[in-house]
Amino acid sequence: MAEEEAEPQPVDLTALDLDQLLGLFISLLVAKAWQYMGLRITPGKEDVEKDLAKASAAIDCVSYMVDKLAPSLPDEETAKLRGMVTDLQLNFARQA
Repeated sequence: MAEEEAEPQPVDLTALDLDQLLGLFISLLVAKAWQYMGLRITPGKEDVEKDLAKASAAIDCVSYMVDKLAPSLPDEETAKLRGMVTDLQLNFARQA
């Protein structure tokens, strides 16, 4: 007998604490920055969507949120996030 897949349950985002929300927003904005740089295809589309102004705004927001989140994270996790920001910034510079 095949197991039935459980349907995803909705998550009440207001129940998340600030650090969890910042982590979620960082993840979303990182994905959008890559898409706006034209380095990843937006799901559901066939062509890249290049908008460097939006990519720049997303990267700036990620950098700001990482700075706000850093004091509550272990050093290793902070270094990983800062490395991710640097990677975004370097790739942005290559696209500009």
